[in-house]
Amino acid sequence: MTKDPVCGMEVDEKKAPAKTTHGGQTYYFCAEACKTCFEKDPERYAKPSKREGREGR
Repeated sequence: MTKDPVCGMEVDEKKAPAKTTHGGQTYYFCAEACKTCFEKDPERYAKPSKREGREGR
């Protein structure tokens, strides 16, 4: 299970109704509407890589 980056809903990767790839990472969505929101502004929803998220800490 993973979280839809737009709405935060738990999503089963094997049954996800929608998915997309951004920055080499695959994102799974509970619905096409969440995928559409993500694709309009992926930087808003994309998780930083572990390296990016830990720099400066």
